[in-house]
Amino acid sequence: MPAKALDARALAALAANPGCRRRAVLDGAGVDKTALASALGSPSVFGRSQFAFMRGHAFESRVKADGGAVLLRLVHEKLDPGAEPPDSDARVPDLSAPGPEGRTARTALALREATGAGGWTLLDHPMLALDVAGSPAFLEPDAVVVHPDGSWTVVEIKSFPMLDGSADPAKVGAAARQAAVYVLALEEAAARLEARPEGAAGASRDHGARGGAPVPRVRHRILLVCPKDFSNLPTASAVDVRRQRAVTSRQLARLTRVADIVDTLPEGTCFSPELPAEELTAAVESVPAVYAPECLSACELAFHCRARARAAGAVTALGRPVRAELGGLATVDDVLAAVRGETGDPRDPAVAALRRAAALRAEALEAACR
Repeated sequence: MPAKALDARALAALAANPGCRRRAVLDGAGVDKTALASALGSPSVFGRSQFAFMRGHAFESRVKADGGAVLLRLVHEKLDPGAEPPDSDARVPDLSAPGPEGRTARTALALREATGAGGWTLLDHPMLALDVAGSPAFLEPDAVVVHPDGSWTVVEIKSFPMLDGSADPAKVGAAARQAAVYVLALEEAAARLEARPEGAAGASRDHGARGGAPVPRVRHRILLVCPKDFSNLPTASAVDVRRQRAVTSRQLARLTRVADIVDTLPEGTCFSPELPAEELTAAVESVPAVYAPECLSACELAFHCRARARAAGAVTALGRPVRAELGGLATVDDVLAAVRGETGDPRDPAVAALRRAAALRAEALEAACR
């Protein structure tokens, strides 16, 4: 079956749950998890309604209208007020090319030219390549802005509202994780540009890319653009994604070792949705998963993993904070046995806290019954 290409959402979801080997293997292999979830009997509810898609497209078109004048004004206001204000001469290069490889090359050329040319440049839906487990993942941010000083900024345009200057923290966090992936891809592009041989640099001076031009720098504060209050007017906020970038970078480094996980699987393991349900379930269960309630908003297999976690009595189904507090007690049965004194070391802080809580509960119930 054709592999499903990794995108920024998938990579951000990997970073949000770095301990899940199941997702690492399935994403590394390019498995279509939506089809897989349906074949397992736990279909995903991912996807936006047609109305939401049209509303988001209309809002993005409005933000980028007139050569991106509104967007560049917001970048100048929120991220670079000391630079010269953008004017009507801001460049919006054509990035069209055949195939993702061609678009990536065209984007790299546009970045080289804009970095040394001065002034403002808006790259509308550029194509970036990020090395993931030894193969390129092609990513398409909403926009990248090149500042007059040659630095680069990622722009994320979302259709959820920004009320009184703030938006839903969960949605902002998801947007920040997605933007962090684009920042990593831009850093790879900047490294390739800076590492070009002298001959290549000299040959491109006519295009204004080098020859005294500033070294490209990727900013770690991205611009999040959203509708203002309940209108369709754009407003923006600067979001620092350094923490999300660091987490994503570490997880991508782990993905390069996905072969170590695969080596532990039974010979001939296959995840094709066309397999019989029993065989497919056994193949999926052969890869350990780390379920948490947060997976419901990030992974297509979340409903399947939740059902399995509940059936096994895993405390991860209660959330990561609960799991962290319980230490080595991995199941609800283990917790109850420790409370009753059947198992567990009383010197274990988790066991001691559970027994103390059980004693307090018993006292409270006894007092209530008097």
